[in-house]
Amino acid sequence: MAKRKSKAVSFDAMVKFFMQTYQVPTRRDVDKLIERLDHLEKMIKTAGSSGRTRRPPTGQASRAKVALSASEAVFEVIKPYKEGVGFGEIQEKTGFGEKKLRNIIFRLNKMDKIKRVSRGVYVAI
Repeated sequence: MAKRKSKAVSFDAMVKFFMQTYQVPTRRDVDKLIERLDHLEKMIKTAGSSGRTRRPPTGQASRAKVALSASEAVFEVIKPYKEGVGFGEIQEKTGFGEKKLRNIIFRLNKMDKIKRVSRGVYVAI
């Protein structure tokens, strides 16, 4: 039985195979990303340089016009319900996504502003 002679594999071929297999970025990939970032930064600068700057409102009258924060909005929905309000109804009234609403409820509960009555039902303290 004759032994089969295997092909010699070059070091460059091994490195290329390793980089492709483990998805290691090459210098060319990094250069492309840098070019894309530069392009995005230029777009942001041109879009942001319209000359107008917006100042935050000051004074008592203008504070009333400012929208409530997300936590305040959720708390305002929960507050009128003395026996508690369900998660679905809070989500419907605020329009927030499930993940965002769960984070807000967790935060309000931690700040002792609301209390969990039962699963998915909350009441203001």
